[in-house]
Amino acid sequence: MTAAPATTARRSARKAKGDGHLRRAEILEVAERIFIAQGYEGATIRKIADEVGVSSTALYMHFPDKDAILLEICERTFRLLLERNREFAARPLDAVVRVKMMLEAYMRWGLEHPNAYQLVYTAPRPLSASLWPEDTVDLSTQCYVIFCNAVREIAAAGRLRTGTADTAAQAMWMSCHGVVALLAARPNFAWADREELIRVTLDGVLNGLVVD
Repeated sequence: MTAAPATTARRSARKAKGDGHLRRAEILEVAERIFIAQGYEGATIRKIADEVGVSSTALYMHFPDKDAILLEICERTFRLLLERNREFAARPLDAVVRVKMMLEAYMRWGLEHPNAYQLVYTAPRPLSASLWPEDTVDLSTQCYVIFCNAVREIAAAGRLRTGTADTAAQAMWMSCHGVVALLAARPNFAWADREELIRVTLDGVLNGLVVD
């Protein structure tokens, strides 16, 4: 006599159908959290669907499998960062200013989207996941190339204190990545004010590598 009420309760917990793009965005947001908390192997379509509040069948209408979900999260991240880098690169500003804008945007995006950031830039690539398509890899490469080209302008003008354009660009990126990754991975540590950390990191990296 208790089976029917339990079934009814489960069904009542399911969300009503909504706009497809809104539901898809919700699935991606929930999946980001589950991938980080339980790993790619520990995440399942059922877990994601339950957290969203839909049936597994309904989730399959949006994504064929969890690999497709992971891929879209990564592609979405790269496309946003690429769009921002292109915008900054096109501005008629000093190369140092453009480099700083790109690095700051990168850090702020990572701090605003810690789950997506960790999936793309911190978490090891799941061995069981499919390889990224060539287009996805190209998006990531383009993000870096645009940034590195701006650093090359600085190097070409003889304004690097040390290293080459490649080592300087990578050192800058790695420094900013370390700040974002640690803030995301250790949220309970007594970190200094985030705004000040961003400012000190950018000032320290640029003043240490670039001649005024």
